Amino acid sequence: MKRLVLISLGLLCVGLGILGVVVPGLPTTPFLLLASWLFYRSSTRLQEWLLQSWLGGYIRSYHRRGGMTIAQKAGAIGIMVTMVLLSTFVFIPAGSVARIIVPVAGGIGVLTVAFAVPNAKNKE
Repeated sequence: MKRLVLISLGLLCVGLGILGVVVPGLPTTPFLLLASWLFYRSSTRLQEWLLQSWLGGYIRSYHRRGGMTIAQKAGAIGIMVTMVLLSTFVFIPAGSVARIIVPVAGGIGVLTVAFAVPNAKNKE
């Protein structure tokens, strides 16, 4: 039962990581790192699949450097801010509750990348 729960949570994290590639304010790497850990504890086959997939590049890069470079953080934050502003003022209708939710979620994403994600220890 524990193995099934860990696999299910891992797959959910992979899904959220994939969403994070395209949804502003939703981080990708933390979800993929959590998925990798969950698969490590439950399914070697799924962990290998994750590491060998196109998503595995995020995990390998993060592990190799020990975090994100300042340039990567700046790029990620820039893209998040751009997409949040574009979403909020161009695509979301005025008066919609999403005009509050999207900037708040984007702000949390920016703060997470800026302060919770470690800086890389070495250059590549």
